[in-house]
Amino acid sequence: MEEKTAISFANVSAKYDGTPDILTDVSFNISNGAFYFLSGASGAGKTTLLRLIYQLHKPSTGQIKLFGHVTNNMTRDEITALRHKMAIVFQEYSLLSHLSVFDNVALPLRVRGVPEHKIKKLVAKVLDWVGLGKYADANPKSLSGGQQQRVSVARAIIVQPTILLADEPTGNLDDENASRLMELFIQMNKMFGTTIILATHSKKLMDTYKFPVIHVENHRVGFTGKSAATPQPEPESKKVWRGPKPQSYFAELSKQFDEIGNA
Repeated sequence: MEEKTAISFANVSAKYDGTPDILTDVSFNISNGAFYFLSGASGAGKTTLLRLIYQLHKPSTGQIKLFGHVTNNMTRDEITALRHKMAIVFQEYSLLSHLSVFDNVALPLRVRGVPEHKIKKLVAKVLDWVGLGKYADANPKSLSGGQQQRVSVARAIIVQPTILLADEPTGNLDDENASRLMELFIQMNKMFGTTIILATHSKKLMDTYKFPVIHVENHRVGFTGKSAATPQPEPESKKVWRGPKPQSYFAELSKQFDEIGNA
């Protein structure tokens, strides 16, 4: 049913000015609360697919629906309202070096007009959750790559998005930081019910965490694996979480978000 579908593509093709199709006749439905890997060779169209979902690029043909609403002819204000339900995490962090860690994470809340007293509490909570509470006043450039990526994730989590898109977020990370980042995404999916599409080149990551996979190849999109909204738990031996038990902590975080939001 439509209300259970977060993302719907119908016969979508996409290209850039003066280029052949990057994607051709793509059709699929993604259910609310699903978690998918997105795989494909460099240049296959993974980033284009994410840009189409996030409304940074328009299809040349076909129809895209988000949350049951056709996006093709939406106004700028309507697209902005849709994006308020989504977040995107980039491989290169995309942090603003002239702002502190705190202000980078607070930025999407300020754009939405959230009162500053609520922002202070929410940012503190989410930075603690990603293990960076003591770095709130630091400049992002002073942090390691893994820490900067966690700041980027914190900025995405802070708005409690319905859809989270992640473009090669583990590409620059070692195995331990990649696993920790995956744990953050998994608990976000479980506790907030966030629909997640995570682009990756890592076969090891896809073999370790048994989520269904969207494959982009030869301008087409295919699916493998069980497309269930509730993912299979990752092997205990692969977990490297070093903080509180993530599931209970994320549940508490979600509860505190609601309390702060209603204050």
